[in-house]
Order: sequence, then C-alpha cells, then structure tokens
Amino acid sequence: MGISSDFQGLVESSCGRGKLMLSDNDRIFTNLYGMHDRSLKGAQSRGHWDATNKLIKNGRDWIIDEIKGSGLRGRGGAGFPTGLKWSFMPKESDGRPSYLVINADESEPGTCKDREIMRHDPHTLIEGCLIAAFAMGANCGYIYIRGEFIRERESLQNAIDEAYAAGLLGRNAAKSGWDFDLYLHHGAGAYICGEETALLESLEGKKGMPRMKPPFPAGAGLYGCPTTVNNVESIAVVPTILRRSGSWFKSFGRENNSGTKLFAISGHVNNPCVVEEAMSIPLQELLERHCGGVRGGWKNLKAVIPGGSSVPCLRGDDCNDVIMDFDYLADRRSGLGTAAVIVMDQSTDIIKAIWRLSKFYKHESCGQCTPCREGTGWMMRVMERLVHGNAEPEEIDMLLDVTKQVEGHTICALGDAAAWPIQGLIRNFRDEIEDRIKLKKSKVTRIMAAE
Repeated sequence: MGISSDFQGLVESSCGRGKLMLSDNDRIFTNLYGMHDRSLKGAQSRGHWDATNKLIKNGRDWIIDEIKGSGLRGRGGAGFPTGLKWSFMPKESDGRPSYLVINADESEPGTCKDREIMRHDPHTLIEGCLIAAFAMGANCGYIYIRGEFIRERESLQNAIDEAYAAGLLGRNAAKSGWDFDLYLHHGAGAYICGEETALLESLEGKKGMPRMKPPFPAGAGLYGCPTTVNNVESIAVVPTILRRSGSWFKSFGRENNSGTKLFAISGHVNNPCVVEEAMSIPLQELLERHCGGVRGGWKNLKAVIPGGSSVPCLRGDDCNDVIMDFDYLADRRSGLGTAAVIVMDQSTDIIKAIWRLSKFYKHESCGQCTPCREGTGWMMRVMERLVHGNAEPEEIDMLLDVTKQVEGHTICALGDAAAWPIQGLIRNFRDEIEDRIKLKKSKVTRIMAAE
C-alpha cells in the first residue's frame, strides 16, 4: 500500500526540496555496506580528504556558521543543534586545553548505524574530527568506542594509523596549520557510558557514572577542561556539509529537521538494513522501499519503536501517516532518537517485549540516583507480572505513576529511557494488558471451580 496523495502533498509542501527519497548522488556515506575499499586510498577516491586544509583555512567562524546554517541536529538521540553546541566552546583559551570527544559507545538496543561508519567508512569520521576540533579550538580528540566493537576498533585504528602516516593527523594536520592528535579508547561495554559525562568519567579511568550538571562539559569536561562530546554520525557528515554547503544539507527534510540521516531498521521486516535517507521521509515509504515492507504486509504491523529502545512505541494502526523526524515524532509522544526503527508484527507479545527492555535498563542503571536505582527494578518486576497477567487492573495506573516519578528526576536520561517504553505500552496497548489480566483471572476461576 503506497502513501496517500494527500499525505505526500503534506510532506512535499513542508520539505525544502519536495523529495520523499534521497538520490544516490546526495548520499554522504558512499561505502556504508563495505562494497568498496575502506582504506585511505579508497576514501580519497570517493572524495574524502579533498582539500581539507582549504576548508579549515576558511576559519572557525565560517565552519560553525555553515554547520548552524545546515540545521544539523545531533544524531546521537537528543537532537541538539550541533553548530550551537560547538559555539559553547570558549573562543579564547584561558590556558587550559580543549578536547573533542566522539561518543562511539553505540549501546542502545536496536541501534547499529554508527557501527557501519566505523567499520566501512572510517575516514569520514576522522576527517570530520579534524575539522570539528579546529572549529572549537581543540588540539586533541578521543574516540570512545563500545567495548563489544572489536572489528570496528581494528578498522578505525588502521584508518587513524593511515592518516598519521599520510600527514593528515599530527603536527600541521593535512597541511592546515593546525596540530591535531586523535586517540582511540576502547570502553568496557556499559550502556551508561553512552551518557556523555559518564563517558568522560570512564575516559579518565573512573567508574562510568554520570556527573551532576552544571558545570557542563563545554565549561569543565575531560580533565576539567572545555570539552565537546559529539556522536559519530554528527561528526562524519561535517566535511561533506562544508564541501556542498549548509544550504544543500538544509534542502532535505522539513524545517528544523534538516539533512540526511542513517536509519537502522530491524525486527519484522523482510530485509532489515541500515540506510541513508532524507529526514522527514514517511515511515511506510522507508520500510517498503528499503526493507521490502513489513513481514506479512503493512496491515500486519502491530507496533513500531521509531528511535531505539528508549523511546515510546507507536501503535501500528497509527503509523499510516508517520513522518520520520524529530518534531513530528515528538508531537506523536514518541521520538526519533537514534532513528533505530524496531518493527513488530502481530505475532509479537508486546508486553513481553517491553518487559525485556525494562530488564535491560534495570541491569544497566549505575545506581547513583534513588529513583532510577529503585524504580528500574520495581518497574521490571511489575512488568514481569503483567507478562503473565498476575496483577490487578489498578496496578497499571500505579506503574504509570511510578514511571512519571522516575522520568525527569535523575542525573542523566537513563531514568527517562527506562520509563518511556512502559509509558508507550500503557498508552497504546492498555487493552492488551487488561485482557491478559482478565484471561488469567478467568483461568484461575475455572481451576477453582473444577476443584
């Protein structure tokens, strides 16, 4: 089933280009599937590292203005404007060094987009690191990579070594006049280290536990120095934006939701994949064009988690007009997050699926905040009872109330991440929870009557 002409008109009128699909000429990641040479020579043949020094010689202000003008929002989940984040770094040094830190700790269940960049197109990230570091006055950068990413670490380290050998990193990097050293740090595989201040703590050799804010990293980050933490994809797109202009990037997607985006689609689709597409693409078009559609057809769709495991799910019946961008999904009480689309068909036990996510967040909580430490375990245990129907109907509202006590009351966003999937479940599938409780009670009644 294709999208309706009315809906297509709505998308086209709100998008700069009026295009629903991204052409191959507009793709930034040209080796996403590892079909070509991932080495420096291969990357250069695809246009990377081309006159990088000229981009840098345009100056810090020009780079930041172009990124601001592109409308690029952080691709790690929060969606904060990248250019604005860079501008928080001090213009003049007070004697302390500045740092760029790349969050490559891709631990969100369902999310696997950055992984493809690191293992197949690593030079896009390294070149982006040099440019971004210059723009915020940093002479040193760290890439914090997820503990489970072994081959990705090898690929990235090889690319860094190649860049050093070619003079693209180190003193007078890429003949730009800017000194920049880049280091790869291998994490231990803790989800909480995906939170930027916990990542900084881990990078310093401490327990990966989030810091109280303020101060924010731009004021006091790594080793107490000005630091910016960016997602892999956010940095990897920077060189192409500067070469093609911020206005080119802004021509994709709706206002305030600009550019191209990597979507990681998993679950009950015929062909799970990672694909680069234009922002604001309709969900149905994304799934049917790139994934061969939902298993069993569009009408067999039960639920979608549109942005990684931490955002609320959407009911399949409500997905006919869903647009994949930050603002639209926020209006639908969900979120784009990392754009990791988890698709579930009618065969899914949605209550059990959300319980499994609750179990994950309970396990990954650092325990620093009481609402999260106590709440994640309590929510998981109640969810487990709901899976089996061993609960009273009034406990549904009690569970919802507890999620709201956890949400927004913790140092970092893990409390929100644990609460939102449950809120989405109750909001969209309350009838299924109540039916399971009724079914369990009727079975118990029949057993007691038989006795």
